[in-house]
Amino acid sequence: MVRALDFLISTTGFIFLLPVFLVVYVVCLFDTGKPFFIQERVGKNQKLFKLVKFRTMKINTSSVASHLVEKDQITTIGHRLRKYKLDELPQLWNVIKGEMSLVGPRPNLLNQIDLIQERQKHEVYKVRPGITGLAQINNIDMSRPVLLAEVDSKMIKKMNIFNYFKYLFVTVLGKGRGDAVK
Repeated sequence: MVRALDFLISTTGFIFLLPVFLVVYVVCLFDTGKPFFIQERVGKNQKLFKLVKFRTMKINTSSVASHLVEKDQITTIGHRLRKYKLDELPQLWNVIKGEMSLVGPRPNLLNQIDLIQERQKHEVYKVRPGITGLAQINNIDMSRPVLLAEVDSKMIKKMNIFNYFKYLFVTVLGKGRGDAVK
């Protein structure tokens, strides 16, 4: 049922938000010359996939977790996109393709070994990663792998249709600040 909701909501959102996509695309094109940021992430059953976002950081920024990136690597436009979570919009495509869910644990990078080990212990990789979830709305980012894996596990165990819509609703209303940057 969650997959059907993900597909329906993401497809509808993608269609209705197409004008926003186009504006953000053009703004990012002028900002960095490369509007999309594509990065390999760890998904369900630890299968790798390519996560798509609007670029918010300079082209030469290292491919590391956001909490390890210096604040000056984020572009002026990037700060605004992150504040309003507009950089996440292209992930609707990942949801439509079935690589992600709207709600689930945020997908990590392959080089985040501590987080991968903690998530393996808590069986977090049994579900699709998500755009938002319990950790995101509570401002728990990947800099705290043990806590993040525990919260992800708690969310998975308590996931139901009410919580699915609750996490989506509070995210859309602006709760949670996303991944921390120094």
